[in-house]
Amino acid sequence: MRLTKIAWALCAVILLASPRFAAGASNGRTLYKWVDEQGVTHYGDHIPPEYAAQEKQVINAQGVEISRLEAQKSPEALAAEDQKKAEAEQSRNRDRNLLNTYATVQEIERLRDQRVTLLTDQIKVTSQFLEVLNGKLKKLRLNSMHFKPYSSDPNAAAMPDQIAEDLVRVGNDMRTQEQNLREKRSEESIMSKQFDSDIARFKELKGIH
Repeated sequence: MRLTKIAWALCAVILLASPRFAAGASNGRTLYKWVDEQGVTHYGDHIPPEYAAQEKQVINAQGVEISRLEAQKSPEALAAEDQKKAEAEQSRNRDRNLLNTYATVQEIERLRDQRVTLLTDQIKVTSQFLEVLNGKLKKLRLNSMHFKPYSSDPNAAAMPDQIAEDLVRVGNDMRTQEQNLREKRSEESIMSKQFDSDIARFKELKGIH
């Protein structure tokens, strides 16, 4: 293998020194240098199709690299590159918005406090509503114990349709409000973290310590 590489290297030297190679370079043709799967370097004015997608160098008549052509990227690599560019653009937009929107850290903190207070009030109202619904549900369940199928009295009457409907409606309302409460608490946590991040980044941009 070593002898083979040496032989190829000698061929490359001969090729670079040949009048035909020099004439090709002087005639304005693009000359390339690439490496095959065996690690052997090749030179020529065209690249075989099987090596067209890999990295290659453009060289002059003296064999000196004058430019480099990157290897063709896979769809995954291109997607990752696009994602990285998009994230960088989002970061730049965020910085511009921070600097254009706020003049001081105190302005960010005031807005944070206003929005957190609003969410806190909404959470409080939802919690109170849930307590009311829970009280209604307890009364309905207690009342339903006087009727079939919950009563132990064999002579108990069938549950009225209105009570059954109220049980279903109040139960659904409670599940809806519980979901709202979870979302509001999650929103409050995310908002607080976002404002903390904005304040830290604003200080960094302004050089505030």
